[in-house]
Amino acid sequence: MAKRTPGASKKVGPARRGATRGAGKASGGFSAEERAAMRERAREVKAEARAGRSREDGERAVLAAIAGLPEPDRALGERLHAIVRTNAPALVPRLWYGMPAYANEGGKVVCFFQAAAKFKTRYASFAFTDSARLDDSAEGGMWPTGFGLRALTAVEEKKIAGLMRKAAAAQG
Repeated sequence: MAKRTPGASKKVGPARRGATRGAGKASGGFSAEERAAMRERAREVKAEARAGRSREDGERAVLAAIAGLPEPDRALGERLHAIVRTNAPALVPRLWYGMPAYANEGGKVVCFFQAAAKFKTRYASFAFTDSARLDDSAEGGMWPTGFGLRALTAVEEKKIAGLMRKAAAAQG
């Protein structure tokens, strides 16, 4: 076995090398926006634990988050909020990673809106979690769980309203 001389550098394995690089997407780490969203979620969990979760608090928080969005995300968020509240009134509005979301009475998020500006993406999105149970009414082995949004026309609103009614029915 060779004797190591003082001052010789140790070999650094891949895990250690990765820790010294920037934490951007290229190195497999989280982006600044993703880290900020995780911090927001941690604050949301702490606030909910301290104050409890009420429908009114959630409604206020969601409306404030939507109001703070730049256009066109704000208009999309306002319209989606109205669609959800009309077609699934039993769902409880709440923030999830700083974005508007709607949960069942057990607190599990059923659907959520993600603004394009939040993660600097090309378009906003509206998606359903597995708690929506859209697979229960699916024909075949595939069903929609998320949508990219640049605009909401009557056609898109009708599709989302129908999915919201299905998700609401699965909660009861």
